[in-house]
Amino acid sequence: MSDEPERTSQPAKPTRRLDARSLRGLAHPLRMNIFELLSLDGPATATRLAERLGENTGTISWHLRHLAEHGFIEEETGRGTKRERWWRRVDVSNELNTADFRDDPDTRGALSVYLHELLQQHFSRVVNYLSEDWDERWRSAGTVSDWSDLRMTPNQLEALNAELMAVIARHTPASDAVPAPGALPVVVQLQSFPRKERGTA
Repeated sequence: MSDEPERTSQPAKPTRRLDARSLRGLAHPLRMNIFELLSLDGPATATRLAERLGENTGTISWHLRHLAEHGFIEEETGRGTKRERWWRRVDVSNELNTADFRDDPDTRGALSVYLHELLQQHFSRVVNYLSEDWDERWRSAGTVSDWSDLRMTPNQLEALNAELMAVIARHTPASDAVPAPGALPVVVQLQSFPRKERGTA
């Protein structure tokens, strides 16, 4: 499980596989919200993040330092002042393999919090999109779809996911690419998973 697709048209970002310590460092609702805002909207100060999240600046600053300690974010040097520091996401793709923690009772709580908050973020993004006012071109370009009539083996599901990731990678521009006129940030969310088969009796 990765927080973003690997890119094949350019050198891939470094990837970090989350271990128990880094998972516990991220698995907090407010820290995950801070990390999401820095990932989606770019660098920010504790004051700006506090305004967006409805928290006090001291609390946000404490969580920012915690995220930095665990290598998720870093200070943007050369910007801001001693009193107003700017923070940005570290340019690394974080990868989580839930199987790494299956037999570790000490990390089950952190894993549960992380997955719950991650899915809540995905849900909130869709709700926000549906509730916002978009012109017809953008409204018709977006989609919220699901397919439930597939039957696959684990290998087939892995192959499907790899193909979908490759499609996203082909459409992911280089970090130094100039956006096309009228281009807006786009979020693509993918969930693919088996469903327990239930009888009708």
